[in-house]
Amino acid sequence: MDTLSPATLAPFPLELLPGARIDLPTVQLVEEALRRKEGVLAANGALTVSTGRRTGRSPKDRFLVRDASTEGSVEWGAINQPIEPERFEALWDRALDYLAEGRPYVSRLCVGADPDMRIGVTAITELAWHNLFVRQLFVRPDPGMVCATPQWTLLNATGLGTDPARDGVNGDGAVLIDITGHRVLLCGMHYAGEMKKAMFTIMNFLLPAQGALPMHCAANEGDDGDTALFFGLSGTGKTTLSADPDRFLIGDDEHGWNDRGVFNFEGGCYAKCIDLSPEREPVIWGALRFGAVMENVVLDPASREPRFEDASLTENTRAAYPREHIPMHVPHNRGGHPHAILFLTCDLYGVLPPVSILDRHQAAYHFLSGYTALVGSTEVGSGDHIRPTFSTCFGAPFFPRPAHVYANLLMERMQRHGSRVYLVNTGWTGGSHGGGGRRFDLPTTRALVHAIVKGRLEGARTTRIPGLNLDIPEHVPGVPDEVLDPRRTWRDPGAYEQAARELIGRFQENFGRFQVDEAIRAAGPRLEGE
Repeated sequence: MDTLSPATLAPFPLELLPGARIDLPTVQLVEEALRRKEGVLAANGALTVSTGRRTGRSPKDRFLVRDASTEGSVEWGAINQPIEPERFEALWDRALDYLAEGRPYVSRLCVGADPDMRIGVTAITELAWHNLFVRQLFVRPDPGMVCATPQWTLLNATGLGTDPARDGVNGDGAVLIDITGHRVLLCGMHYAGEMKKAMFTIMNFLLPAQGALPMHCAANEGDDGDTALFFGLSGTGKTTLSADPDRFLIGDDEHGWNDRGVFNFEGGCYAKCIDLSPEREPVIWGALRFGAVMENVVLDPASREPRFEDASLTENTRAAYPREHIPMHVPHNRGGHPHAILFLTCDLYGVLPPVSILDRHQAAYHFLSGYTALVGSTEVGSGDHIRPTFSTCFGAPFFPRPAHVYANLLMERMQRHGSRVYLVNTGWTGGSHGGGGRRFDLPTTRALVHAIVKGRLEGARTTRIPGLNLDIPEHVPGVPDEVLDPRRTWRDPGAYEQAARELIGRFQENFGRFQVDEAIRAAGPRLEGE
């Protein structure tokens, strides 16, 4: 059952929070955060905060309320953990009482730029900087903007811990989503990305019922209005590559695709900061100024200049800023149907080519596989260990419905609008990670991306790499021909074949869990003789 009760159309009754500070502008929220010593100003003007021991998402601490509305619609398991409605209600009441004792911060915002698929959310936070974060990341409504679907409420009681025995959770903090009641509850969570991804999960549940595809991807637009999508997990270059000085940014992370085209869920960006430099990432560098929030970025104690190379707190250093901080952004936050779709993967084995041209069945296979590596992961507990992973739809932690729901929507939209799909390896070449290989440099990857979005690979002559079952272009403008075929970059052909066989085996082992048409299964990597 996907129908939501109309009883919750009304916004949160703010009279329950008599001391609340409502819809404060950016400058006042920064002042409040500084007054309360929640953070300090960096030399670039950004508010800089620490999130304590949780420097990333806590997937083991996220739960969805299991009830009549979600029972048959959510793919329950380790990712979508169920919690009983009674447990949620008890903790919700406790959090509301806790926040009412203070003077919480409230912002009334929206999620979704499409007028028919936009939802309203009242974000109530204990910390001023958390409210600044959602104000910069979500959509600030213009006068007269109407949200077409029920109002949601997000409570973030940062100082209220949870008790596993009492609350039915796993630790001293939790993220709980009540889809039927249109509520999100966070307790004991300082890392602000939890709020962003909770609302993303909600949109990922709602949109398929309306015939739209929710996507974990970035989007930008060229001078001619051509739209490109960039799928990929953290560390693959999704934000960096979409923030192109020569193209107009729609958004860096969360979008929907409906009959009108692509639309951003958000009003801001949430970029990784590790090793940030003005030469490599000028757009992001320029966006970090007053109004931005930097998480866990180490500052020089004297000058307060950011030490972006310092990973002593975490590899997952982050910055949140509004799209207005990017000079070249699409004002209306929407684009047309995508001409080019890029699946970004970080291959640790060093055997995937830098770019492959995928047909419809190959695209379905690699979308369901979501192969990449955890590089500077957004999840707590991942540490600095880089390892391969498969994340369905390039964002498995955020998609509550079964994977085939999203894959079918993607294939249908690709076929209807003639979108071309490319697999782009931003990982290793010439050898594996730790085994003599090197990571593709950013200029090479940018040259490949520019060729893709400008349509220069359409109709290109290709070569099939057996085993991997991928078609690669024989020439890409601005890229040396010898790097296009990974077999030519390894000194030891035997070592390449061994690494390729190992990766192919991983692909096949992972894909065994999917029930799909044989044409899709056959489009993936295959060991010799199969």
